[in-house]
Amino acid sequence: MTRAYGVKGRKRKPAEPKYDRDEDQQFNQEEEQPQPKRQAQEQQEQPTENNEELAGIPIAPSELNTDKPNVIFILERASLEVAKVGKTYQLLNSDEHGHFLRKNNKNPGDYRPDITHQALLSILDSPLNKAGRLRAVYIKTEKGVLIEVKPHVRIPRTFKRFAGVMLELLQKLSISAAGKREKLLRTIKNPVTQYLPLNCRKIGLSYSSDKLVTMSDYVSTVPNNTDLVFVVGAMAHGKIETDYTEDYIAISGYPLSAAYCIARICNAIEDKWKIL
Repeated sequence: MTRAYGVKGRKRKPAEPKYDRDEDQQFNQEEEQPQPKRQAQEQQEQPTENNEELAGIPIAPSELNTDKPNVIFILERASLEVAKVGKTYQLLNSDEHGHFLRKNNKNPGDYRPDITHQALLSILDSPLNKAGRLRAVYIKTEKGVLIEVKPHVRIPRTFKRFAGVMLELLQKLSISAAGKREKLLRTIKNPVTQYLPLNCRKIGLSYSSDKLVTMSDYVSTVPNNTDLVFVVGAMAHGKIETDYTEDYIAISGYPLSAAYCIARICNAIEDKWKIL
């Protein structure tokens, strides 16, 4: 009986460290495997962020095209307002904060930051911008805050992420590029006219204007050495009223969204300047 027990003991003893080694190897492999994956993800994410900052345009478009006219867009009456909803600060919008807005005697229909988001995507995605002919974008909020947007910023594609960026901007007053000191979005002092070039034509767009024009015909009359400034409303309803525009035009007999209005402007200028 003793011998049998001893034999069984000897068989179990060498088996135990073998099992432990296998278990340790599995544990080590499980710990080691995610590390290269995380490194690969970090390596993939890093260039993605850098590419998003300067995607599709020259690094210094103003220096490459100093002898050519540029375009500036001003989005007036943008609905970008921050408020404390519950325990957190949020960018107000009609979809998520209808009850909060009505409780505070505000019209939910006036809170449409998605209009600004769509307008920015239309401007920054245009071949006009990618060719380096967009000089700047300025946003004037309903509260009077003036925001500068650099042409080479990559605005988030989804509204939720865009709202997060705007919330951070309005709280911190600027947002810098990843790993750089360059400020891609920042709040600046009014009035916007101090940032406009001297030799420029400032054009306001409004459906209520009596001057109905074809956009391509209108821009063809502008001298080739003149910078163009287009003022577009970024609100759900109403009209823009500014004292710095030289001309007010309507480019359709029907009300247009800000994004579609901007698309028509960009297409006409791209045809004029032979940007394909």
